[in-house]
Amino acid sequence: MSNLAHKQQEQEEIHIQQPEIQSQTKPRPTRIRVTPGERLLAILVIGVVCFMAVKIISTQAAIYQVNKDIQDTQTKIVEQGKENNNLTQQVRELSNAERIWKKAKELGFDLKENNVKVVDKK
Repeated sequence: MSNLAHKQQEQEEIHIQQPEIQSQTKPRPTRIRVTPGERLLAILVIGVVCFMAVKIISTQAAIYQVNKDIQDTQTKIVEQGKENNNLTQQVRELSNAERIWKKAKELGFDLKENNVKVVDKK
């Protein structure tokens, strides 16, 4: 019987000890552990993202500069076209037959019927 009493006493101790063990252990917050490989991978990803950001910004700056140069060139072309039109208009005005005849008289030229040739502009 002593053996039976001994077993029953052990069972009571086990039941008593278990709640104490459970009450003493607090749930620990789980910590996320980062391995060195993961750290290296994260550093590489951050490096690639930074490199690509710098590359995109530099490309955009180059595109902006090219667009600015194109606009400057177009402006110069328009200005040159206007100047060409003005010069063409001046040529028309200066090549007027009456003006040429007047200038020839001022310089002492005479009109001789036999020496005149008609030139048609077409």
